[in-house]
Amino acid sequence: MSNSLLENIKVIGESESPEWIAEKLQQMQDSSISNITGNNLERGSKSIGDFFHFLNLIQDQPWMYATHKFGYIAPRKSASMEPLPIQHPSAITADNSLKNSRINIRLDRLHIEKYPGAGTHNVMVTFAARNQVADTQESISFSQTYRVKEGNSAGIAGYPVFIGLNVGLQGVAFECSTVNVKNEADKAILTALESSPFQSGLKLLKTTQPAIAPFTEITLGVVKMLAEHHENVAVQKFYLGLDFENSAMGCRLAEGNYIAVQVDDETIIDWHKWIYKPDIGAIVHKGDNHETLAYNYVIFRVSRYEES
Repeated sequence: MSNSLLENIKVIGESESPEWIAEKLQQMQDSSISNITGNNLERGSKSIGDFFHFLNLIQDQPWMYATHKFGYIAPRKSASMEPLPIQHPSAITADNSLKNSRINIRLDRLHIEKYPGAGTHNVMVTFAARNQVADTQESISFSQTYRVKEGNSAGIAGYPVFIGLNVGLQGVAFECSTVNVKNEADKAILTALESSPFQSGLKLLKTTQPAIAPFTEITLGVVKMLAEHHENVAVQKFYLGLDFENSAMGCRLAEGNYIAVQVDDETIIDWHKWIYKPDIGAIVHKGDNHETLAYNYVIFRVSRYEES
């Protein structure tokens, strides 16, 4: 059995069919292929020029990348506005006090540099994890929808996702997917996700909750359905396991912000060249405060759960 709860979500960057990609872009009225259709991308000699022209158009699109680069920003220790360094999560020290504890997960940033289509995107973001209660693992998921104008970030910070997630001795793993929803009929589902019951995140207990399993099954089914519908497409998907070990390539669990940037190659971003500036609330290049990350990315926050 796979550890992934989102394995059935296939993002556009995973497709090996240029014809299918072209059809999706047409459905979403993407102007970058206005003169190219799926029908004339057959690999016959008459259309070979169109075929390679299309491949050149899409290969550098931010939404075509199937890899993610991860980063970590430690919490501020005071009210200082000094820039904060960014590290890969494998370079930090795990917080062992989080073993067998409870944590909160909040979404702090959803940035859409470019998604298929144009203008304002309706993006369904789904987080999935396993809530480790006693000797069992409870599969959980939470979805929310955000409207994001291309080249901008959603107007959110601190949006609750999982409140009181139970962490075991080995750590915890997070998954996330984003689906760009253009289908008008499907937007009714997105509206339902914006209703008050979904505004406070998924609140978890120290014990198993019988209603969680069917809720998770339904929500994951909805995500898969939306991703496959006409005019919709899944764009991002990542899995990040956070543990307490000291292995060179593992990622550590600690309080702070975790960044997942959609890239074509993990080496494309050197975190030593980037900083987070609290005074402007943005990640910028050390050498140019006006240069921001020109990629699609998600930033979520891990914090210690406190009993009310």
